[in-house]
Amino acid sequence: MSAALDIPTLWAFIIAFAVFVYVVMDGFDLGLGMLFPLFPNKADRDVIMNSVAPVWDGNETWLVLGGGGLMAAFPLAYAVLMPALYTPMIAMLLGLVFRGVAFEFRWRTQRERNRWDVAFAGGSLLATLAQGVALGAILQGVHVEGRHYAGGWWDWLTPFSILTGLALVTGYCLLGATWLVMKTTGSLREAAYRQSWWLVIAMLIALGAVSVATPLLDIEYANRWFAWPNILATAPVPVAVAGVTFLLLRSLARRQDYRPFFLSLALFALAYAGLGISMWPYIVPRSITIWQAAAPANSQAFMLVGVAVLVPIILAYTAWAYWVFRGKVDAESGYH
Repeated sequence: MSAALDIPTLWAFIIAFAVFVYVVMDGFDLGLGMLFPLFPNKADRDVIMNSVAPVWDGNETWLVLGGGGLMAAFPLAYAVLMPALYTPMIAMLLGLVFRGVAFEFRWRTQRERNRWDVAFAGGSLLATLAQGVALGAILQGVHVEGRHYAGGWWDWLTPFSILTGLALVTGYCLLGATWLVMKTTGSLREAAYRQSWWLVIAMLIALGAVSVATPLLDIEYANRWFAWPNILATAPVPVAVAGVTFLLLRSLARRQDYRPFFLSLALFALAYAGLGISMWPYIVPRSITIWQAAAPANSQAFMLVGVAVLVPIILAYTAWAYWVFRGKVDAESGYH
């Protein structure tokens, strides 16, 4: 019995890991897309695109792994959540398509370049908002009866889901700005530094608003964070957020090009840990646990073999790609 419980837990951590890696890796290039309108100069936009050209499409591998893993390892959760989130999921996919097509086509035409730039920025904003809204919709809970979704078409659209959508937009923009600090030089780098200051403040406000609103959704969330003795385990999270924020602001003040990006990733990791604290052990909050949603243990064990082979390969390739294209972007080079 304990072994059967261990496998769903392991799969829950695998899917959580894949989603987190997607968020931090695809987050910064979605953030760059949303910051695109703030850089009207063509040369600056070209450098921004070149900074992510070698890695951006590989980042979405983790989204496929997370979504495919959810369907295979927790089919009940997939069957319940997808009908509840059809609209934001379709919006996210459309946004990613617009961004991907625009990324390629803007280099192939001069006359229509501005339109593709708008598509790049708009697709990035749409995809990010949809991801944040979907997260909020899951966290606030979905209406489940028996083993199926019993809510309405628009249940995902609430003030809380809008708040989480805007919070994710702010966070991705911070990742994008600090990525530019790390990868660019000259006036573009200085503009990114200025934007990073404001975005750190905006992200703290957004993170605080979500942190306050989440316990108000349900008494179980409040007890998870504030009831004794749970508070002994949860209190280090906001303390760590304060510490990382201090280090992030100090690194920006000292013009340390590389630290702001990695400290911004640390803020995302802490926020993600907070999300895990709120949801565990539910995969559909307050309705379905990971054990109730799990596929048969022998099926999950069989799939673990494939994951044990594929994930290290993906990690190795990703690390190699980032290593090869490390350092500042040369403004004279181009993506073709």
